[in-house]
Amino acid sequence: MKTMTSEPLTGADQEFLDGLVVSQRGRPGALLGILEKAQERHPRKYLPRETLEYIAARTDTPLARVHSVVTFYALFNLEPQGQNTICICRGTACHTRGSRGLLETLMFKLGFHDSSEEMADKTSMNTSDGKFTVRTVACFGQCALAPVVEVNHAVYGHMNEQTLERELDHLGREKAKQ
Repeated sequence: MKTMTSEPLTGADQEFLDGLVVSQRGRPGALLGILEKAQERHPRKYLPRETLEYIAARTDTPLARVHSVVTFYALFNLEPQGQNTICICRGTACHTRGSRGLLETLMFKLGFHDSSEEMADKTSMNTSDGKFTVRTVACFGQCALAPVVEVNHAVYGHMNEQTLERELDHLGREKAKQ
């Protein structure tokens, strides 16, 4: 179950959200667009409780409906995210082609020490330094490319442990330059 984190809205946040609501009013899928842009603007790429409450009030949408939309779509986050997101598909095709081993390797490399059984049940975890979020999804719909891993919104098919480690090393080098 996804939980919500609280974070007070600033005047600038409210002004931004008001602008989104006005620009999306009357458009099909307006709520999705508002939520997506609100999340993208947040430095930790998530939707705090206060943001959802404000959007619900400004769009005259029941908070329960806003929450159901956010929890239905995997692209929305209710908890702060790391600077980099690595998402591993756990669908049947990916599982049979080694996604569990990829997840275990990734978790070990990033310093998570939960048992593999506990890891498989969690869908999102952050490293303590805030550099990485590791997520699992039920299916990317790219079964012919199994196993599939998404790194910062780039989808990689036929992933193996060596390539995943290379991607992690690359992310470490990129962040060291900044």
